[in-house]
Amino acid sequence: QVQLVESGGGLAQPGASLKLSCAASGMTYSNYAMAWYRQAPGKQRDWVGTIFTTCNTNYANSMKGRFTISRENAKNTAYLQMNSLKVEDTALYSCKVFSNMGTYWGQGTQVTVSS
Repeated sequence: QVQLVESGGGLAQPGASLKLSCAASGMTYSNYAMAWYRQAPGKQRDWVGTIFTTCNTNYANSMKGRFTISRENAKNTAYLQMNSLKVEDTALYSCKVFSNMGTYWGQGTQVTVSS
């Protein structure tokens, strides 16, 4: 059974950094690309970025420069490093893994940026 578990969210002050993790189980993780999304209260879910099996990455324009996605296949885990956090980064952050074998979502981890 495939399972994705996000962690690392919490309360942060503006300008701080957080590193989120997305741990996968029940799959051959190295065969899947992984994407991060976020959804702020009352807003649609937005794509943050994707890391492919090659470790190439793509980011939404608004995330470039502050957010970095990485992966550690040996740990079946991907990461989202978020720097210089802003109040508007407050959202539920979720990960998705996908390939031609299927698509799976995690439940998300809440990030709140507030002074």
